[in-house]
Amino acid sequence: MPYETMEALPDTSRVWIYQSNRIFTEAETQRLHSILQQFAEQWTSHNRALRANASLLHDRFIVLLVDESMAGASGCSIDKSVHFMQAIEQEFGVQLFDRMNFAYQQGAEIRTAGRDEFVSLYAQGIITDETIVFDNLVKTKGELASGWQKPLAESWHARMV
Repeated sequence: MPYETMEALPDTSRVWIYQSNRIFTEAETQRLHSILQQFAEQWTSHNRALRANASLLHDRFIVLLVDESMAGASGCSIDKSVHFMQAIEQEFGVQLFDRMNFAYQQGAEIRTAGRDEFVSLYAQGIITDETIVFDNLVKTKGELASGWQKPLAESWHARMV
């Protein structure tokens, strides 16, 4: 699901981004679209349906969004999403919770590197201050649109190199 499916939700919608340590295959992507849509439609907080969306971006990033103006995501609903992501990890054999696995753009390709490799790539000049990185810590749909992808020098990632 591309950005267009998110448009129905306001820019203040809360966002969680789960980055896979690898690109999902075409067959996996088709399966993921189906189960992500099903999860978003059934996601609840205290037995109240959440106005939510779940998308796969760049065949690597799972993005969950909730419009909290109608019903906020509670601890229980967040736990449900974490368990759902853990099930995806198991089904697809990926890692989604490694926050020290950084995504960056090299040409048209999105790559990932662990912290030590990322530092090494920077030292070698393969990654520079102008390299586009993905800030998976954005909190809202508006931040996703305006600040998820940014040059390394403008990101918290700069502290790592």
